[in-house]
Amino acid sequence: MEGFLLQATLYLVAMVVAVPIATRLGLGSVLGYLLAGVVIGPIFGLVADQAHDLQHFAEFGVVMMLFLIGLEMNPRALWSMRDKLLGLGGLQFLLTALAVAGVTMAVGQPPRAAVALGAILALSSTAIVMQTLNEKRLLQTAGGRSAFAVLLMQDIAVIPLLALLPLLALPGARELARADSAAGHGMAAQWLDALPAWGLTLVTLGAVLAVVAAGHFLVQPLFRFVQGSKLREVNTAVALMIVVGIASLMNLVGLSPALGTFLAGLVLADSAFKHELEASVEPFKGLLMGLFFIAVGAGIDFRVFLAGPLKIMTLVLALVMLKAAILYGLGRLFGLRGSDRWLFAFGLAQAGEFSLVLVSFATAQRILPPAVAEKVLLVIALSMLLSPVLFLLHERLAPRVEADGRPDPDTVDEQRPILIAGAGRFGQVVSRMVTMSGYATTVIDADLPTVQRMRTFGYKAYFGDPTRPQLLAAAGLSKARVLVVALDDKQAATALVRYARKERPDLHIIARARDRYHVYDLYAAGANDIVREMFDSSCRAGRYVLENVGLSAYEAHELERTFWKLDRASVRDLAEVWQPGIAAEKNAAYVARLKALNAEFEAQMTAQLAARRGADGKAPQDADVLKEG
Repeated sequence: MEGFLLQATLYLVAMVVAVPIATRLGLGSVLGYLLAGVVIGPIFGLVADQAHDLQHFAEFGVVMMLFLIGLEMNPRALWSMRDKLLGLGGLQFLLTALAVAGVTMAVGQPPRAAVALGAILALSSTAIVMQTLNEKRLLQTAGGRSAFAVLLMQDIAVIPLLALLPLLALPGARELARADSAAGHGMAAQWLDALPAWGLTLVTLGAVLAVVAAGHFLVQPLFRFVQGSKLREVNTAVALMIVVGIASLMNLVGLSPALGTFLAGLVLADSAFKHELEASVEPFKGLLMGLFFIAVGAGIDFRVFLAGPLKIMTLVLALVMLKAAILYGLGRLFGLRGSDRWLFAFGLAQAGEFSLVLVSFATAQRILPPAVAEKVLLVIALSMLLSPVLFLLHERLAPRVEADGRPDPDTVDEQRPILIAGAGRFGQVVSRMVTMSGYATTVIDADLPTVQRMRTFGYKAYFGDPTRPQLLAAAGLSKARVLVVALDDKQAATALVRYARKERPDLHIIARARDRYHVYDLYAAGANDIVREMFDSSCRAGRYVLENVGLSAYEAHELERTFWKLDRASVRDLAEVWQPGIAAEKNAAYVARLKALNAEFEAQMTAQLAARRGADGKAPQDADVLKEG
């Protein structure tokens, strides 16, 4: 127990120290985790022989990540991505596998090993790429969505790869692999290894069908049963039981646990308990994903590297450059432009976590010699370690927002006088009211499920990042009469207002603000009308309070109107003393002005109420207004 607690403390300390430093330096959390693993592993040797065991444990982070990705998908979304899944993803895998196989055969590897290496190294790291795209807010760009489609296709391809790789083993080698497996893994693996190659394929398909059937017919009744306990920890236990149980089943039949849980998530995407599952698994996923990256760094064998550093680095760079070249060409073929094409090429140029799994599997099947497998594992790990650097290179060489602002004609096919950026609750209500009043709107949002829901109910909306100049130009920013900025992200909303004001000084901009301080930023950026998202509803709630403590509906309504006008005027006044970057409570001029305004408000509102009541203290009887619903 003491040894386990010491190791756990070591890993947590490595996370807490390395990741904030890497993030502050602009390197991203993934590189921080990897470097932390290198420090506590190969450099100082603090994990010793536990690195391999840690990697098996940490792989549950990848398992849970793919389960959550599956939950976010649905058959309709997959069908809408079919061109990129089969076209872009399928071509990437096929062309990369053929290219790598050709190169490895040219340097002397036998055809069976070359084909296996081609398929293995064609994969990219779902864990690193998805984590980095989310952190850098690049997932909703054209390059990010294309990368996601390719990663999804690769993850799906692992299932047939695990089923077909045994067919590449020589008959004699296959028998030796079965004997080794039976000696090392006990009865659970003996029955599987006794099967012929076609039997392994049938078992694989049977396991996949079992996961799909369980997701459809067993999980929802189970959740309904445990809901009766009304204990959150029981729901968490069920979510973990589903993930761990499916992972165990996949291990039992020799499949990737991550792929099994991805299928389960896909099946449960339309379940009524989808959000409960997400909330239960998400905290474990984040922690274990960090542990996985540390394990990759700690597992790098620098003895192999030091035996031939030039050769190893040449292999790593050759792999990254070959994959990047193929990806760049495919990005161009499928219409990606500028920075999106470079993001697509650099983002997927590494090998992946499933490559590590497949190398071990191919070695156990005697397809790859141990000496070759050792070098390939090091190349895979170093390419993963290089991946965050490639994202930094993308940021330097190909900025996400391009200066030329060329429109993308395939993104938006109509230009209307009212442009709404953001289709959340706020943007949807604005769009519905304006549309039902007879005016045409163009609605753009970067969240695909939200756009799809709007289309389901008959509302026109476009999928894309509304902060991109290309998309704004295609949507008709130069001709629009009104721009409504309804984005959730405060920084993105302010940047969009600033950009639109610069491009169109005459444009009327209506912006949604998260709070009073965001109002100041939007005001400085050039918004004409600013709506605080909670202000109007809070004023209404205050009016209801006044009505229920003795005021008439008319009195409460008039006080609400007065407060509304005074507060809006005060925001403009306070904006003059607001200083960005300084907390309001530390701004002496702001605090003093706010206190003075509050005293003025109270005096005006109490005087107004007294005047309306008159000498007898009663409100006019004919002035009452109906309470709003």
